[in-house]
Amino acid sequence: MKTKCIIIDDEPLAIELIEEYVSKFSNLEVVATCNNALQGFEVLKSQEVDLIFLDIQMPMLTGIEFLKSLSDPPRVIFTTAYRDYAIESYELEIVDYLLKPISFDRFFKALNKYFKTIETKTINVPVESKLDATTGYIYVNKNKKHHKILFTDILYAESLKDYVKIHTMDTTIMTKDKISDFEKKLPPSFLRIHRSYIINSEKITAFTAQDIEIGEIEIPIGISYKQNILEVLKG
Repeated sequence: MKTKCIIIDDEPLAIELIEEYVSKFSNLEVVATCNNALQGFEVLKSQEVDLIFLDIQMPMLTGIEFLKSLSDPPRVIFTTAYRDYAIESYELEIVDYLLKPISFDRFFKALNKYFKTIETKTINVPVESKLDATTGYIYVNKNKKHHKILFTDILYAESLKDYVKIHTMDTTIMTKDKISDFEKKLPPSFLRIHRSYIINSEKITAFTAQDIEIGEIEIPIGISYKQNILEVLKG
């Protein structure tokens, strides 16, 4: 199955170059090109996208503002002429940050990073175990060992760049994974309340419009998640 890509950039020559690079990969397909972030938003509403090549400095809405507005974004590789946003962008869990002019060698390295991120980071467990929050469990890789964690023991998980820190009743475990991938392995009782946090709704002791409490721990609710989360919690 091909990786479906879109290119969002206000420079036609930049789009043309990335299209040319993508064409050299048989497992990649450009499904749309967009001149601004608003066009990109419309594409994401109408079809599945696996990877976005995203410029930062664009009219109306910057690439960073666009990415922050998405509740469950595809993987992103930034393509920009500016170094200034590198630190902020990596906090958004992007795959890579390419500086223009982009050489094919550097593009190739970014694609290798992408394909590594979509490799499975945990061993498979039976589907019924994954979806049953009361009896289910997950295995996570830590220090070359697969550790079994019961869903009922998990309080919350937080994203730390390329790692997920899982907080349980008794301990914490750090595993190499993207939080968006980790989220897919959890049952429906787990809620993504922030770009960096997933909580076990069974462990909530209180909540406000700004945060959720699990015991004495306060976890912020992200702006883009607020409406949906509060609707779920208020029933």
